[in-house]
Formats: sequence, C-alpha cells, structure tokens
Amino acid sequence: MAKKPENMAFEAALAELEAIVAQLEQGEVPLEQALTQFERGIALVRASQQKLEQAQQQVQILSQDPNQPLQPFGAEDA
Repeated sequence: MAKKPENMAFEAALAELEAIVAQLEQGEVPLEQALTQFERGIALVRASQQKLEQAQQQVQILSQDPNQPLQPFGAEDA
C-alpha cells in the first residue's frame, strides 16, 4: 500500500509524481487506472505544495531574526 502523500518526503512525492506523469503521457493506461493515478497525482501535488509553503514560512521566520542580520552571498569575501 502506498504512503499517504502528506507522510512522504518532498523528494519521494516528486519522484512518484514524475512517474505518474510519464505513465499518463504514454496514453496506454486503462481509463480506471488513469483516473486513480490522476487522483494520486493531485494528492501528491497538494501535499508537496504544502511542504513548500511550510519551508518558505520557516525561511521567512529565520530571515527575520534580529539577532542574526543577513549578509548577501559573497559579502564575507569583501
């Protein structure tokens, strides 16, 4: 049984989504199976999008720490 998308690592969800897209693009999947794969793909996209939004929020929180001012990349060389 496949893992729930929300319990998968981002990279694993992306890899499975790519495999589903490749299968569907071949056009040789029976309709019922194609619908099941499409539904799984939508769930993977939603879970992955949520993980990306959470990561973005974490980056924003870390970037706003007043005790650690951010330096542009390469600034330590100047």
